[in-house]
Amino acid sequence: MAKKENSVVKELEKELLYKRKNVCKTMSTKEIQKADDFCEDYKTFLDEGKTERKACDKIVEMAKSAGFVQFETGKKYSNGDKLYAINRDKAVTLCVIGEKPIVDGLNLIASHIDSPRLDLKQNPLYEDNGLVYFKTHYYGGIKKYQWPAIPLALHGVVVKADGSIVKVTIGEDDCDPVFTVTDLLPHLADAQYKRPSKDLIKGEELNILIGSRPFKADEESGTAKLAIMKLLHDKYGITERDFTTAELEAVPAFKSRDVGFDRSIICGYGQDDRVCAYTSLMAILGIAQEKTPAQTALCVFADKEEIGSYGNTGLGSNYLEYFIMDLVAACSDCNNTDFSQNARRCFENSKCLSADVCAALDPTFPDVVEKNNCGFINHGTVIGKYFGSRGKSGTNDASAEYLAKIRKLYDDAGVVWQTGELGKVDAGGGGTVAMYVARMNIDTVDVGVPVLSMHSPMELTSKADVYMAYRGFKAFYVDE
Repeated sequence: MAKKENSVVKELEKELLYKRKNVCKTMSTKEIQKADDFCEDYKTFLDEGKTERKACDKIVEMAKSAGFVQFETGKKYSNGDKLYAINRDKAVTLCVIGEKPIVDGLNLIASHIDSPRLDLKQNPLYEDNGLVYFKTHYYGGIKKYQWPAIPLALHGVVVKADGSIVKVTIGEDDCDPVFTVTDLLPHLADAQYKRPSKDLIKGEELNILIGSRPFKADEESGTAKLAIMKLLHDKYGITERDFTTAELEAVPAFKSRDVGFDRSIICGYGQDDRVCAYTSLMAILGIAQEKTPAQTALCVFADKEEIGSYGNTGLGSNYLEYFIMDLVAACSDCNNTDFSQNARRCFENSKCLSADVCAALDPTFPDVVEKNNCGFINHGTVIGKYFGSRGKSGTNDASAEYLAKIRKLYDDAGVVWQTGELGKVDAGGGGTVAMYVARMNIDTVDVGVPVLSMHSPMELTSKADVYMAYRGFKAFYVDE
C-alpha cells in the first residue's frame, strides 16, 4: 500500500509541480557533442567581432555567404528573398521574406552587438614623466577595478580631415603589441584600499599606457609623445588632431577559451550580448538555407543598448520602424492600397523575442538573487516576462497570452527553458531593447542565455545553454 501511495505522489509531483531541468541531463551524448561543435564557431565569432563595427562586418560577411543581398528602397521583393540592411556600419538587419503576406506580421528577434569597454576621449594623447597614455571614458556599466592590469587591444576608425577613413586593429595578433591600464602595487595601496569599492579605480584613472621611448632623429631628440605620433603618422597617416574625429575602443585582448576540466563553459569578452546575436544569426541563416518560412523572418543586431539604446544606431531611435515600413512597401503582396493601414497591420500582427542575456545564479554570491526566479547555468534559455529595475521601470512586461505562446512553442520544439529576473526586486536591475520594440505595438518578450561574471572583461556561458538558445530561436522563426 505504501509503495502504491508513493507512486501516486510521484505522479502528482510530476504532473502538478514545476522543477527546473538540467539541460545536460536531458541531452544525449550526440546532442552534447553538437552543442560543443556549435560553440567552436561561436568562439571565433566572439574573437572576430569584439566591437559593434567588427560584429556588423562579420554578420554581413556571413549573410552574404548565405546568399543575402543588400536591401534597396523602392525595389519589390517576393517570397524567399534574403536581404540585409546596414545602419551606419554599427547595426544590421537581416530579413527572409516569408510565404504569408507581410501584413500578417513578422517573426522578429532583436539583440545588440555593443558591449562595455573603454572609449578613447576626443583629446586622448598625453605624456607624464616620460610615459605616454591615452585618456579614456568608459562605455556601459563596468566594475572599473576589473580593467587595469589586463592586456587591451585597440579597435575602431579614424576619420581624417579629408573624409578618408582609417581602420585600426592593434593587439589581436600574437605579433602585435598590447596596451594596459596600470594599477598600484599592494605594498603602497593603503590609501586606495580605504576608498569605496566603486572608487577603488576612478574613471579618470583608467589611462592606457601606450609607450615610453623618446623621439630620436640623428642628433635631435624629442618627447615620447612625439615618438608615438610619428609611429602613428608613418603607419596610418594621422595627426593628433585626427583623434577628435575618431572612434577608438579598447577591449580585452584575450581570446575566447573553454573553462573547466569538462570544457562545458565558455569564457570570452562581449558575450553580453553577442551570445544572443550569434545564436539568432545562425538561426536565421539556417532557415534561409533550408526553406522559405511561413512568416517573414527579421533578425536585428542593434548598437548602443549598453548606454540606453540612445543614438541613431540604437533601438531607441526609429530606424527599425522605418525599415519595417520600407519592407511593407517593398512586398508586392499587399492587396490594400492604404500603406499606413498595411504598416499598422504588420506591426500589430508581429511578434518578437528580445534576445538578451540574464544574470545566472553565482553560488559564491547568492544573496543578490531570489532563487525561485533567476537563471541557472545549464538549465536552458531564460524567458523573462520583465527585467528593468525596482518597480519594473525600464521594461516591457510581456503579456501572459504572449508568454503562453512562447511556452507552447518551446515545449513543442523540445527546447529546455527556465524563467528569470535580473536580481532581487530592490537589488538593482537593468533593461533590454524589449520596450523599444514593444513601442511599435509588437508582442515582445525577453529571451536569452544566463551569464556569469556579466559585464566583466571575461564573461561565462554554458555551451548547453548557448545551443539551446539557438534551437529556440530557430523554432521561433519557423513558427506560423
